[in-house]
Amino acid sequence: MKINRRLALLVTAPLTVAVAFSGLALAPATNQALQANRLTEMVEVASTAGELTHQLQRERMAATALVSQQGDTEAFQERSQTTDTGVAAFRDQIARLSEVPGSAQGALDRIERFFDEMPSLRAQVRSGDITISALAFGYRIVIADLNGYREGIAQADGVDADIADRIRAAAALSEAAEHTAQQQVTVLRAQAAGGFTTASQRTFDAGRLGYTESINVLFDLGPGQWRTWLERTLSGAKALEARRLEDEIGRTGTSKGIDVTPKEWQKASQDRLTLLRSVERRIDESVFSTVSDARTTLFWISGAEVALVLLTLVGAVIVAIRLGRVMIRRLRDLRNAAHEVAHTGLPAVMSELSQPGALSGATPEQVARATGNPIRTTGEDEIGEVGEAFNAVHHEAVRLAAQQAHIHEQFADTLVGVARRGAQLTTVMVSELDAVQRDEADPARMKTLFALDHLAIRMERNTNSLLVLGGFGQARARSQDVDCSTVIMAAAQQIERFDRVSLGVVESEIGIAARAVHDVAHILAELLDNATRFSPPDKQVGVAVWRLWDRAVVQIVDEGVGITAERRAACNAALREPRSGIGDIRSMGLHVVARLAARHGITVELCDSSGPGTIAEVALPASVLAPAPRKAAPPPRGTLGEDRDHGSRGHGSRGNDSRGNGVRYKAPRPATQPDRPGRTPRTAQDAGDRVAPPGDSNGAGGFPGGASGAGTRERERERGTAPARRPLRDEPVSRIAGVSSSGLPVRQRNAPPQRAGSGKRDGTEQRPGAATPRPSPRRRDSRQVSDVLAAYAQGINRSTNQRRRSTTDDDTERSEK
Repeated sequence: MKINRRLALLVTAPLTVAVAFSGLALAPATNQALQANRLTEMVEVASTAGELTHQLQRERMAATALVSQQGDTEAFQERSQTTDTGVAAFRDQIARLSEVPGSAQGALDRIERFFDEMPSLRAQVRSGDITISALAFGYRIVIADLNGYREGIAQADGVDADIADRIRAAAALSEAAEHTAQQQVTVLRAQAAGGFTTASQRTFDAGRLGYTESINVLFDLGPGQWRTWLERTLSGAKALEARRLEDEIGRTGTSKGIDVTPKEWQKASQDRLTLLRSVERRIDESVFSTVSDARTTLFWISGAEVALVLLTLVGAVIVAIRLGRVMIRRLRDLRNAAHEVAHTGLPAVMSELSQPGALSGATPEQVARATGNPIRTTGEDEIGEVGEAFNAVHHEAVRLAAQQAHIHEQFADTLVGVARRGAQLTTVMVSELDAVQRDEADPARMKTLFALDHLAIRMERNTNSLLVLGGFGQARARSQDVDCSTVIMAAAQQIERFDRVSLGVVESEIGIAARAVHDVAHILAELLDNATRFSPPDKQVGVAVWRLWDRAVVQIVDEGVGITAERRAACNAALREPRSGIGDIRSMGLHVVARLAARHGITVELCDSSGPGTIAEVALPASVLAPAPRKAAPPPRGTLGEDRDHGSRGHGSRGNDSRGNGVRYKAPRPATQPDRPGRTPRTAQDAGDRVAPPGDSNGAGGFPGGASGAGTRERERERGTAPARRPLRDEPVSRIAGVSSSGLPVRQRNAPPQRAGSGKRDGTEQRPGAATPRPSPRRRDSRQVSDVLAAYAQGINRSTNQRRRSTTDDDTERSEK
């Protein structure tokens, strides 16, 4: 997890606790604001309930008049329509209520059931099938529930005591108006009956008493202003007339007729109810205004508390972010500097220090100080201390790298010194061997001398490898280009089992530039040595060369056990990026090849073959290639022959032509003198190069100029110390039919073919044309696959250069003739 996320979590934890406690602190104020909002909605519904109560009271009076035959149907129908409008408005407001106290909710449920039964009650009123008592009771129940709802909202949670008293006072005024309406119905029923009965008289008196008690509750709970509103409203002529008629009716005894006419009583009582309703509206508006103001106040208080908490939290977050940004920025600078040092700066310094002569005489401490500090800005806090510690670590790492570079330089100098001394000793040993070979005539001793000479060649390769690891190259330099086949032969001479190297398809136009001849030969020698060491001793190692666009590809194929994919990938990585220091001695050849290949831009890669073994591909760039030099004229016919080797790998170095047939060097075996080990001629005229094809695997030496001592005698002739050379056909010891003045093999074209395995065993030539067909292999191994691919590439190249090749062949034929 990154540091910014850790800091965010570190800040989030206390902020979460603060938000939680802030929520607990804000909960009461928010709850009060919500309760005030719900109370405002219920008070608004109570105001609508008061209006609906007044409409039901008027409908009840019209229904009573219709049933008592003191009114008409049209008046009742008009009152019913007005009541239906009030019912619809009341239902709409009830639907918007979110929470209602228990008592008020019960009243609303009973009111809703009455609304469902109201059509049946009205139908009975129109038909006259209902008594006035039942009619009055039905309307009285729903009106009582409406007044009960008004009083029940005062019991809601969070209602202030003063507001609750005001709500009860408003409900008491509605109760007073209901008592007045009940008196109106009682008087109408008495007028229809011809006077009061004892029960109706008691009901009338109870109505007057209930009105007085409700008005006293209003005066006790409500503010004084409400009392003033009521007294002023009821002090008018209409109110006084209604009171006068009420007193006159109250003085009428039972079983006596009422002197007040129904019309006069209905008008006076209705005027009184209208006056009470006007005061009720004002009181409801006052209650609603008080509740709304309280709601607004609570909203402002809760909003201020929420804003204060949010501002506090935001301030804390801003401070944390600003401080966190500074820390994160400094940590990121430290991280970026560390990454830059780890991935760019320090590797660059290490790469620079790994180069030869990087110190330039400076001490490791001076090199470390010269690199500077990667962290420019530090501080007095812990982050600054980390930066200073990182600078110290960087300084120490560079100092140790410089010290290691100094040690490596000393070791490389020591290694180069040892290699040069070894080279001098090898030169002295070769000179002594030359002196001994010059006068030696015993074949057995000559064989031993040539074996020592070949050992000196291998020792010289090891010495050159040490020079390469020490950062130096070979001291010798060529002045002329060499064809690729000769370079391969020279490479084969530098390994122990040179007789197992089989030369395959090698395009004659490919040559190696003079400056790269020795390094290319060294690369091929290391690869051939590895191939012969890790393959069966009875198997050949094939070498093929062909041109591919602007480069040439050398392919070395063995039939060994192969290597695993992981090991091959590691080797290829080491070949692509050579080590700057001296590598492991167990894989010295790998490091030498990598360094030499990097020096000339050569690509070396180990590939998996379809069969057993491994394929090593060496891609030679155009900068290493050169046109192959024209070879010298061949010796007389018969001294060098071409033989088609059908299925046999036994003798010489062979390759495949376009038909897959083998071509090998072959020379007649002498019958009078045994074979001698061959070695590379060392002539000053040839700039110290040893280039010759591998010899017959059955011979002791296998290289031209070595098996019969021809190379030594050639040098003696050049020095003037050897007798004149006899014709080649009279030389009794000759493994190669002919050699040039520089010791290189000379091959004669159009030699009569000979049967594989045949030679001058009994002093007679094998008849031409007696060669047997090559048997088909039972399976295709990796070398055969490589030869087929090489032949295919050679065929493509020949198709594009056929005319030029034909011209060259004609010139060669004329030169032979």
